[in-house]
Amino acid sequence: QVQLVESGGGLVQPGGSLRLSCAASGFTFSTYAMSWYRQAPGKERELVAGITPAGDTTDYADSVKGRFTISRDNAKNTVYLQMNSLKPEDTAVYYCKTVLYRNYWGQGTQVTVSS
Repeated sequence: QVQLVESGGGLVQPGGSLRLSCAASGFTFSTYAMSWYRQAPGKERELVAGITPAGDTTDYADSVKGRFTISRDNAKNTVYLQMNSLKPEDTAVYYCKTVLYRNYWGQGTQVTVSS
């Protein structure tokens, strides 16, 4: 079955960096777009970044443009989110998602940006 497993979250100081990973299984990873979402306490889940199956096109929320980079390694069935210049407002649970015949989500990884 389809599985998405995120990792790499943690506590980081403002201005710091983290790299999230999402390991996928149960489907032909290289033929599906992938995306990262986040959900902060009391807020709706929001799209952070997306990437096409070949990795040739990416898109970002305005709030993370220039700071976050989404990438993928189709040989490893993994999508990444490199997060630089982190701000306290980036604190959230981060989820990866793909869409086959329905939405599939990972379990999420907590990112906390605090001094």
